[in-house]
Amino acid sequence: MKKIVLSFALLFSIMVSQAQKDFQGMAVYESKTSTSEFKERMAGNKEMSPDMLKMIEERMKKMFEKTFILNFDKSASIYKEEEKLEAPGQGGGGMRMMSSMMGGGGTFYKNAKDKSYTVDKEFMGKEFLIKDSLPNLNWKMETETRVIGGYNCFKATAVRPVSKSDFRNFRPKKDEAKKTEELKTEGKEKKTNFMDEFELPKEITITAWYTPEIPVNQGPENYWGLPGLILEVNDGKTVILCSKVVMNAKEKVEIKAPTTGKVISQKEYDETVVKKMDEMREMNQGQGQGQGRGGMRFGGN
Repeated sequence: MKKIVLSFALLFSIMVSQAQKDFQGMAVYESKTSTSEFKERMAGNKEMSPDMLKMIEERMKKMFEKTFILNFDKSASIYKEEEKLEAPGQGGGGMRMMSSMMGGGGTFYKNAKDKSYTVDKEFMGKEFLIKDSLPNLNWKMETETRVIGGYNCFKATAVRPVSKSDFRNFRPKKDEAKKTEELKTEGKEKKTNFMDEFELPKEITITAWYTPEIPVNQGPENYWGLPGLILEVNDGKTVILCSKVVMNAKEKVEIKAPTTGKVISQKEYDETVVKKMDEMREMNQGQGQGQGRGGMRFGGN
């Protein structure tokens, strides 16, 4: 009798272990960043023709509205932008670089068990492999609830520092228009660069909605640490909303960290991006003085 009980216990243990191993889910996220402030600022630029404004708005929409796929198991996940066919002439290096700065590009691997992440990024024609610890988000559990895609969700908030390499965090300077008018009044010919009109906040408040009905502490991008899958994240400008969830599909996805690129920490990568952006700004300002126009190019090679 004892042998039978032990056999059933062993069989049950194997079945549970196999079920945990086979457990996997897929979530589709739609990411959208508000561009109203950017559009207002560009609309006030008299140097831009209506056709140029329309072209920039279309490209900004592609950069600020993206679809991502999150594949996850009990402890790890990979988050990657959905691949789309680019129209001829629209997939240049400039667009790839801006896509990377808008939260896209590469494979974002998170390991909640090891509290680490790895993401491959292409910037200025170079491949980087960012390896670092997951941010320690001090989540505040709220009492509000809502339903997202049929799942009961709970609200949580956290304050986190801003990444200097994520262009979505830039905000237009409120007093920039006043400064520009003062310069015109004084008769100065000084040209301001596109990037000079924006500033970066030190920290932002995150609102997340998670569902305990999917018991994994995963979510989009580098969001994690809640007792359930995060189905929505909002930082005031960018909303990442889950539009579809598929659990335990027949075809499994290999969840592993990317390996290509120069290994670098998040801080080192941010410093590299900031340095290159400063170099580009100085170059554009130099061209502006010689041609009467400065600014950042959108797209192109």
